[in-house]
Amino acid sequence: MRIGELARLTESTPRLLRYYEKQGLITPRREANGYRDYDDYLVDRVLQIRGLLDAGLPTRVIKQILPCLDAPRTIHFADATPEMLDTLECETERMTRRIQCLTRNRDAIMDYLSVVRELACPPAGTGSTPPA
Repeated sequence: MRIGELARLTESTPRLLRYYEKQGLITPRREANGYRDYDDYLVDRVLQIRGLLDAGLPTRVIKQILPCLDAPRTIHFADATPEMLDTLECETERMTRRIQCLTRNRDAIMDYLSVVRELACPPAGTGSTPPA
């Protein structure tokens, strides 16, 4: 598929996809005319990259762990350094804290919406609206 199609399917921009390519996160084939040709599996790959970026992982870390995420049951990461393992542990802890914060915020917003909706549309028979 062409870059525009991949951009549409992943809700990305062609510029962002070219950036991922430059960072070594995705590798399209090149057609004879020089156009990029993206395999279908790259849709999931781009969505995975975006999710990892949204979680706060830098592209340098994503590039190192991305090969391991393709087949989680057969992870072979022979060149994992102690520093890399520490980085991943720190990132995991940071993600956990972020998840907890997001969960608290989501719950607070849901509670707020519940109260606002209750005030805006009270159930029938509560006496909030005068009888006709």
